Amino acid sequence: MARPISATTLLIIINVGVFLLQGVFHGSSQFRELFPLSVEGLRHGYIWQLLTYQFLHGSLMHILLNCWGIFVFGRVVEQALGRRRFWALYLTSGVAGGILQVVATLSWHGHFGGVVMGASAGLFGLIAAFATMLPHAELMLIFPPVTLKAKTLLTISAGMAIAGMLFPNLLGVIGLGANVAHAAHLGGMLGGVIYIRMLRQRSGAWPGEPPAPRARPLFGFGSGKPAKPGGSTIIEVEEVSDDYVANKVDPILDKISKHGIHSLTERERKTLDEARKKMGRG
Repeated sequence: MARPISATTLLIIINVGVFLLQGVFHGSSQFRELFPLSVEGLRHGYIWQLLTYQFLHGSLMHILLNCWGIFVFGRVVEQALGRRRFWALYLTSGVAGGILQVVATLSWHGHFGGVVMGASAGLFGLIAAFATMLPHAELMLIFPPVTLKAKTLLTISAGMAIAGMLFPNLLGVIGLGANVAHAAHLGGMLGGVIYIRMLRQRSGAWPGEPPAPRARPLFGFGSGKPAKPGGSTIIEVEEVSDDYVANKVDPILDKISKHGIHSLTERERKTLDEARKKMGRG
């Protein structure tokens, strides 16, 4: 049976589909009034804008960058959380980013303004979740060509968002401030961190065990060393027999992908431990 499409892939497809629809309705004033996020829209009761703005984009480069980031970080976060929690994390982060952007606009009139659209707040929620669960994972950036830990990337991103809120004109000089919803980015990061930490408080452990990718480029991001979230490991099933993989391991990996690591029974966990031992990685 074919595996169901991942939430990460589905999210990218939805964003691309909505972007194509934008091209059709771009000239409609009603479309621009109802779906991008704005203070005026919320004053008119268009609460749904806190969700719909997350799937709209202002340009081809805008959607390409956001979908790139969703692809890189979303797969790992989805494997850790499962589909349902992945969607909850992403949409909650987007809503948190939208709310903070609106609050900033109302509190600092003239400093912020205009309509807001884009998947960036949800994307930064994914980045924040990744960095919270795997703070020591090393990421290779293509531009600039540097290697840094996930927690460092999150710190830099938060710092840039705060600087963009305080000094938008200064950052605009170097091309980092114009038409960027910095408050939404910061709100998305806060939403991602809070969501993951709430899950940890409930269970006493991280919500899942995402794989620790090894040193290889990953479309702009890779990892130089295994992450250190308390011993999380990915099972390299190619080193055991095909029958064992098909009958024992694959169904468990599918279950983790759909529902997260905490959905496993004690017997399924023991099966994974046996697989590790068979590969000499116990």
